[in-house]
Amino acid sequence: MEQMDSASPSTPEYQSIVLVVDDEAVNRLVLSGLLRRSCRVVQADCGGAALIRAAADPQPDLILLDIMMPDMDGFEVLAQLRANPVTHHIPVIFVTALSDDEHEQRGFDAGAADYIHKPIRASIVLARVRAQLEAKAAREMLHKNNLHLKHKVEGGARALEKAQVRLMQAEKMASLGQLAAGIAHEINNPIGFVGSNLGSLAEYLENLFAVVEAYEQAAAACGNQSFFAGVEALRQQIDYAFLREDALQLLKESRDGIDRVRKIVNDLKEYSHAGGNDWQWASLHEGIDSTLNIVRNELKYTCTVEKVYGDIPEIRCMPSQLNQVWMNLLVNAAHAIEGQGTVTIRTERVGEDSVRVSISDTGQGIPPENLTRIFEPFFTTKPVGKGTGLGLALSWGIVERHHGHIEVHSEVGRGSTFMVTLLITPPVAEDAPPGA
Repeated sequence: MEQMDSASPSTPEYQSIVLVVDDEAVNRLVLSGLLRRSCRVVQADCGGAALIRAAADPQPDLILLDIMMPDMDGFEVLAQLRANPVTHHIPVIFVTALSDDEHEQRGFDAGAADYIHKPIRASIVLARVRAQLEAKAAREMLHKNNLHLKHKVEGGARALEKAQVRLMQAEKMASLGQLAAGIAHEINNPIGFVGSNLGSLAEYLENLFAVVEAYEQAAAACGNQSFFAGVEALRQQIDYAFLREDALQLLKESRDGIDRVRKIVNDLKEYSHAGGNDWQWASLHEGIDSTLNIVRNELKYTCTVEKVYGDIPEIRCMPSQLNQVWMNLLVNAAHAIEGQGTVTIRTERVGEDSVRVSISDTGQGIPPENLTRIFEPFFTTKPVGKGTGLGLALSWGIVERHHGHIEVHSEVGRGSTFMVTLLITPPVAEDAPPGA
């Protein structure tokens, strides 16, 4: 039986329709409660009803499908959805208590877009639903663009390439946002437990050492050291003085390591924040530092990083998109260096209304014949498997959307410098208050 979620918003801003299929009413109720603020939710309590509803107008944009159902299991429902030309395009996320590799592989082979394991977690559900809806919207946009481009002769190929690049960017950022949400949930909680336990352990050790010291003082006051000869021998055997000092140092290093992991997770969340397409006031220095933390492993074996930060104000921007620009330029700089070299990041103010970020490397440089093509989609000089040729094209598009521009100066054998100039207040954001 199909049901409409009575609490689902019907206003035009809620355009995405999600079909929740589960034979358990409580599971449908929980999922509907999570999604109804951002989606229109419809329900089906069996496979047959799901197939009917999926083919009806308006069609769902996404299906959350249980596997273990009495009349028709989720695998059979998915197979029929994929066999029907009317429903084969609808993405399906399995929501199931089955978590073994065999069932997951069977689902992906059948065409499932993702898995959510029961018991469900709100942050995981929302992140994965958002990722699939954004990817579907991007695919539909590409499809519409392709239909339009069929009637174009001149400039058609370039417009198609741009649409494909934007699709890849949207899906990449959606996947990264999903990854960040999962990392935040799966790692931050145990990190908190370990950090708290290490703090308690340090306090306990301090107390134990204090007790040992009190015993030592009592033994010294007793006067008859022969009673404590065995204890003193054991103390020398285990090198108690070193053990005490090293135990506290090990705890300090462990807590520093936990703080490092926590910072990496937070930086990854910041890099791919769900609100990354919102214009806001942000510090470019914080974004660059966050990105450096993420790409640290890519840089540390080939180069040292020098930061020459100037006095620049916050700018109105989409921070996570600019972070993608910094990542692309930094990774390219590292790949351009053979052996050991230096990457220099410089920021400065340009006039009254702009700022500039320059990223220089001491790498191989770019031949003059390639300089005019490096921002073309899919153009790359890297070996096969090393790059897609999309990084600089994506960066160019992002900077253009910020009403900025990229310049490059390069000398073969000496290195390259990419300069990104951005307006402090782009025209698109002039009507927004500074604190928005």
